[in-house]
Amino acid sequence: MEKRVKALRIILVAAVALVLVRLFMIQIFEHDAWVKRAEQEHVVQYTVPAERGEIYMMDGDEPTVVVMNEAVWTIIVDPMIADPKETERLISEIAGDKVVAEWKDVFADKTRRYYIVARGVKRDAVQKIRTANLVGVYYKEGNARVYPEGQLASSLLGFVNNDGDGQYGVEQALDKDLAGEDGILKTVTDVNNVALSIGDDNVRIPAKDGKNVVLSIDRNIQSKMEQILSDAVEHSAATNAAGIVMDPMTGEIWALANVPTYDATKYNEVEDASVFVNVPLESAYEPGSMCKTFSFSAAIDQGKMSPATTYDNKGYLMVDNWKIENAYKGQLGTITMQTGLDYSLNTSSMTALMLLGDDASQITQKGKDRLYEYYHDKFGFGEYTDIELVEAKGYITKPDAEDAYNSRYANMTFGQGMNITMMQLAAAFSSVINGGEYFRPTVVAGEVLPNGTFNYLQAPESIRQTISSSTSKTMREMLYNVRSYKRTTGVDKPGYYIGGKTGTSQGIKDGAYTFDETIGNYVGFGGATQDTPEYVIMVKIWGDGVKMEGERDAMPIFDKMSTYMIDYLKIKPGGND
Repeated sequence: MEKRVKALRIILVAAVALVLVRLFMIQIFEHDAWVKRAEQEHVVQYTVPAERGEIYMMDGDEPTVVVMNEAVWTIIVDPMIADPKETERLISEIAGDKVVAEWKDVFADKTRRYYIVARGVKRDAVQKIRTANLVGVYYKEGNARVYPEGQLASSLLGFVNNDGDGQYGVEQALDKDLAGEDGILKTVTDVNNVALSIGDDNVRIPAKDGKNVVLSIDRNIQSKMEQILSDAVEHSAATNAAGIVMDPMTGEIWALANVPTYDATKYNEVEDASVFVNVPLESAYEPGSMCKTFSFSAAIDQGKMSPATTYDNKGYLMVDNWKIENAYKGQLGTITMQTGLDYSLNTSSMTALMLLGDDASQITQKGKDRLYEYYHDKFGFGEYTDIELVEAKGYITKPDAEDAYNSRYANMTFGQGMNITMMQLAAAFSSVINGGEYFRPTVVAGEVLPNGTFNYLQAPESIRQTISSSTSKTMREMLYNVRSYKRTTGVDKPGYYIGGKTGTSQGIKDGAYTFDETIGNYVGFGGATQDTPEYVIMVKIWGDGVKMEGERDAMPIFDKMSTYMIDYLKIKPGGND
């Protein structure tokens, strides 16, 4: 008996010791782990969604909202407890085209507790469904984008998909700023999972709403550009057109237009995804004879030629045993470089390249090196402009590359054998006519603060000098003379200084250039006097298998937009006829 009692005492002491050791382990070494497990039983964490920032455009000097938020709901069904027939009937009847689920799939698995059946349901419809008190139907509030200006600037703005992610345009490029940061609510609940309002365990990190971004785009200029482009497409064989309007003295973009457009609220109904592409930024191409502006600028800036420099125009040049001809067959013999630019002769820009190489009779390595320096390093061709949106890079062949043939560089002087974007060209052209200052193009003017104040960003500074101010003045005069030569019968308003250059880009068929499909281009500037360029406009018009021309099809678009800009900016005439 005594042995048994002694054994029981030993067992009891051992058991107590084990309990004490275990309690010690739990309270000291495993404390954090057990606290975490306890929290999981009675603490619930919720995500507090941030509100997406709105997007504004300028209306003159004031921001105006062009993308807003509207409260919408996602409807969720618990298949385990919801009534299949009544739930399907009522939600389908009220939510209509907002239903995103196949009802046969919703109730196929009754063990599933969560199935999204409708998205983007508006307030009045949700209220009707709630009134029916359906069992197993829940509602999650969110926001949908509203576009009060309709299809205006759709390819520029982009859209927000069902997952709340920005797609294309501003919505994608500035998604991080617009989306903000979700908050966190961690709260203690009772046995019925009801949140308690007291307790030290409650944690709240407020949501940080997205920024209200103000674009430099002026809604009036944007609307006018889209209207003119649409009219041009409607009254021609073209199917597409694009345009840029910018301030050459700051790099601010006032219009960035594409035609056709689309309804961002119905982006999922778009059949041709090409309408999502922001052509002036995302589509690199061969711009054609507008590039004569830059080959001439380089040669003049190097002191190798002037508008009065002459050369013998035979109508063609032989380069690498390849006959490169002028599109225009006249003006043969000794002519000036100004005349060459007036008639957009390829021989004139190739002559500029030869003069860059210090040999008026042939293309040299030095000439190619210098042209590349201007095209790539100074004008920024084949490089990102660092605008705030998604953009293509394009390419310019380096002068020491294996395929840097003399013939390629000859073609580059008039915009072939290279790929650049409209934005690269417009920004470079702005530097040519503004005194030689290159400004990074920008579409962001600032933000509207939560208190409604417009916080305007400081005007950007010049990044680099592309050409001298004297070369810029010479180029303004040459481009003014080109336009004066092309149009002398009242197209431009009297008293203004307007210049520009056409470009007709050839298509490529079976590995060779063809005139069966061409793109019409025009880039130009305007202002009150020679020394005050106040806007730059670039346009492009094209279509598959269609022949469009710079002078016939693109220049009239510039004409109309230029006249509008003079009136809209209230530019007073400076006396130029």
